[in-house]
Amino acid sequence: MKRRTLAALATLALSAACLPALAQTPPKTLKVVAHADLKILDPTFTTAYISRNFGYMVYDTLFAQDANGKPQPQMAEKYTSSKDGKQWSFTLRPGLKFSDGSAVTSADAIASLQRWAARDSIGRAMVAGGAEWKAVDARTFTLTLAEPFGLVLEGLAKPSSFPPVILPERLAKMPATAPLPEVIGSGPFVFKRDEWVPGNKTVFVRNTNYVARSEPPSGLAGSKKTSFDRVEWLYLPDANSAIAALKRGEVDLVEQVPPDYIAPLRTDPSVKIGSGGTYQGFLVMNHLLPPFNNPKVRQALLQAVSQERIVAAMGYPLDMRMAYCQTFFICGSPNDTAAGAEPYRKADVAKAKKMLADAGYKGEKVTILVPSDVTYLNAEALMAAQTMRSIGMNVDAQTMDWASIGARRAKRDAPEAGGWNMYVTVAGEFDVNSPITNAYLSAACGNTLPGWPCDKALDDLRNAWLKETVPAKRREILDAFQARAYETVPYINAGQYTAAFAARASLKGTDKLWAGMPTVWMLDK
Repeated sequence: MKRRTLAALATLALSAACLPALAQTPPKTLKVVAHADLKILDPTFTTAYISRNFGYMVYDTLFAQDANGKPQPQMAEKYTSSKDGKQWSFTLRPGLKFSDGSAVTSADAIASLQRWAARDSIGRAMVAGGAEWKAVDARTFTLTLAEPFGLVLEGLAKPSSFPPVILPERLAKMPATAPLPEVIGSGPFVFKRDEWVPGNKTVFVRNTNYVARSEPPSGLAGSKKTSFDRVEWLYLPDANSAIAALKRGEVDLVEQVPPDYIAPLRTDPSVKIGSGGTYQGFLVMNHLLPPFNNPKVRQALLQAVSQERIVAAMGYPLDMRMAYCQTFFICGSPNDTAAGAEPYRKADVAKAKKMLADAGYKGEKVTILVPSDVTYLNAEALMAAQTMRSIGMNVDAQTMDWASIGARRAKRDAPEAGGWNMYVTVAGEFDVNSPITNAYLSAACGNTLPGWPCDKALDDLRNAWLKETVPAKRREILDAFQARAYETVPYINAGQYTAAFAARASLKGTDKLWAGMPTVWMLDK
């Protein structure tokens, strides 16, 4: 009996081994066409938006902006501040872990914020104000300032261009002059380096060690608990291929839709279009070389610029562009101001010609760098060249790919020696909307920013705005700052528009996607 039973069990085991394996449930996957190829995995090293987006996939922050732009505790459980704003205390939420399972401590937070402060404009301003961090215990740490600083929470919740992500101490203490070689995150996803194919695909999987907040997601704040086991970023530089993949259901989301595809996609019932964030165009002038080393020449060009014509040429539909935005910041944002804008509200070529002549322009050649491989930047540059020609400037338009422009704009040489006089770019709202986050308004004299703007009066006003803690007084300083910016013209606002993303109609939660950020934890399907 026993022998037959063992034989029967052996037969059953052999039969089971010969049966096909039970089908496993495939991981729930979100496929996104990213706006750019991921090259640098360190959001504390570069301001590239693709690296910033990578940062939000794998890291978390101490504070984060909600959908109303208000800083909210994120990894922080609680905080206190003294009445004079010089003493701050922060306590981390209990149970926080990095993706390798190690605990997040005060030492990690302090080292991360020190690394951030070495590169970021707000962080450097905090250091100039005497910022000192000190651990109290494993979860509590303090910030002491030598003088009041009006942007402590705003800085710790900064969304873009060096967001203050929390890293393990040993990585945060590595030199900030090179990208971090390792990714150990504090956020909702884990980077799958073994599946990373630069120029093709980046893969993330759910971070099982992530401890989400209990509040619902809002902007970059609240819960980042994801419904997806896996997220794939695909790099498809050909827009036709990306849109075709979306229509076929091969991808779920296209992060940035070229302007000329927006109108056709709006009529496709299988696709929905949403806001990809607010952007501003920049005309960047080289302040070191003639003719733009003369502020009166910069004012003359500003007088001739039609924001409406430039943004229209970029291809955005009428309902996604502004006819005119009077502020160097973002129209509709808390820092929106009309101070100093009145003389320039209407483009006036005749007046600009006279201003240019009065400025002493002698027909010097103006070399503008025209990108060949980014359609909306190409249109922006060509319109800038046309505007300069319309007031009598001797324009030399040199066309090259965007990567080449990125290298050339760092050169201080004369155009004939490989330098330049103007290039164009755009920036998202978080990198525009204050005197310290806007790159060309936050650049103090002695900066290394291509264009090298310098104005001592702007520097003094910026410092006063940073130190002021009374809202009404800060507003007065902000208005004075912009009025001075219209006099010195660090750069020219080329117009404001709303970018667009496209998603499968069946993808849920796209109405919650926020300001062009990769808040994929809000999505489901």
